[in-house]
Amino acid sequence: MRRFEGKVALVTAAAQGIGRAVVRRIAAEGGAVVITDLQEDAVAALAEEIGAEHALGVKVDVTSRPDVDAAVTATVERFGRLDLVVNNAGGCIVTTMPEDTSAEDWHRQLDFTLVGAARCIQAAIPHLVKTRGNVVTISSVNAIAAFGNVEYAAAKAGQIAMSQNYAARYGPLGVRFNVVAPGTIRTPNWDDQPGALDQLRAMYPLGRVGEPEDVAAAVAFLGSDDAAWITGHTLPVEGGVLTGPNPIDLSPPDTLHERL
Repeated sequence: MRRFEGKVALVTAAAQGIGRAVVRRIAAEGGAVVITDLQEDAVAALAEEIGAEHALGVKVDVTSRPDVDAAVTATVERFGRLDLVVNNAGGCIVTTMPEDTSAEDWHRQLDFTLVGAARCIQAAIPHLVKTRGNVVTISSVNAIAAFGNVEYAAAKAGQIAMSQNYAARYGPLGVRFNVVAPGTIRTPNWDDQPGALDQLRAMYPLGRVGEPEDVAAAVAFLGSDDAAWITGHTLPVEGGVLTGPNPIDLSPPDTLHERL
């Protein structure tokens, strides 16, 4: 398939994991890709892998509006257009118990995951209107069901609400907004937790955790003209984990009542 022939995509947090798989998938389908991440060397290596004719690497911190603006400007200067933004940046950066999370940590989590995606959308909108392009944001099953990580889940749920509202606002101008909500995906984030993925796969009816390529395939569908009449929706890519009772024990520790 060459669904992205003649089109240009900007992907955030694209140096590894899901972002890298998305970049490779779009490039394989004929698209030009702007690879953004804080990992400058990894960005450059991936751009070299794809080739200078079809790839541009840019160091970007999504918590910085000047960084985001500069990346969008570089995209249009290099390729002349912008058709697709993939908001992949965002992760769980708060590890405290929810009753212990400070206001500062709440702001850090929301700024990185939710407001970071909003910055990218705001910077890209004028160009997406011109191309009748679209945005695909990578959320999480945590936004849909209770799997823990309260602050992360709230930020990811905010991405879904934001995308629905943008879809309604910009639909009349031909710009689409959709969301992919992955379950557990085998990424480098799990490298320091040996055996964790083997334990987690028992949660999934399909008997395995996801691979970055599973998410990339969903992004390629929603970001292409195959999804031309789909906007404001969230596509779970989660191996069936949302089909049954949540197997994770989220009950508070026995000592919680003593603290309240």
